[in-house]
Amino acid sequence: MTIYSTLLGKKFGKLHPKLQHRYTLPIDQTFYAEGHMQQIQTGSKLLSPFYLLASKLNFLFPESGENIPFTIANRCRINQNDEAEVSWERSFFFPESVRKFNAKMTIDLEKQLVKDYLGDVPLFYSDLLFKVTKEGFLMITSGTQKVAVGKKELKIPNIFQGRVVVLEGYDEVKEVYTIHVSIYNSLIGRIMMYAGEFTESGR
Repeated sequence: MTIYSTLLGKKFGKLHPKLQHRYTLPIDQTFYAEGHMQQIQTGSKLLSPFYLLASKLNFLFPESGENIPFTIANRCRINQNDEAEVSWERSFFFPESVRKFNAKMTIDLEKQLVKDYLGDVPLFYSDLLFKVTKEGFLMITSGTQKVAVGKKELKIPNIFQGRVVVLEGYDEVKEVYTIHVSIYNSLIGRIMMYAGEFTESGR
């Protein structure tokens, strides 16, 4: 068992079998997939300075587009705190640039949530709540979000947080994984949205 099956317990068995395979993630084994984002949309130009900073950290980025090739790699390992930790490495191949959206996740069993540190330099943190839908899909929503300042983590006021909703499924007709991600702020609207399909592949 790895972090997602441990967190979801018996509910893990209600996921679509392909999603169970995707999220089992044995220690030191990589799930690698390739696909296309049918649509990637970013937000207001007012966010340009934030996108510039985030892109340097391999977090968010300013580009939008359609039918953008992408890859995703997930790997579980034991980190320096002796916790099982899953790395997320997402690469988006725009015509004139390659952008990455990376993260590292561990779990807090007491609070029943995933701790998500965003980017290669973890300045941003979010609690994530995992839920299995009646269709056997995986829905992920954000909770408390923080910014790291030195060794301290300061809570971001609710009004400034980016509310995250992720729905990952499997299309049995097309035999592809499906993904839809929305990051939204109540003041400025959309921060990022992407939707696409992918299939597992070997490197």
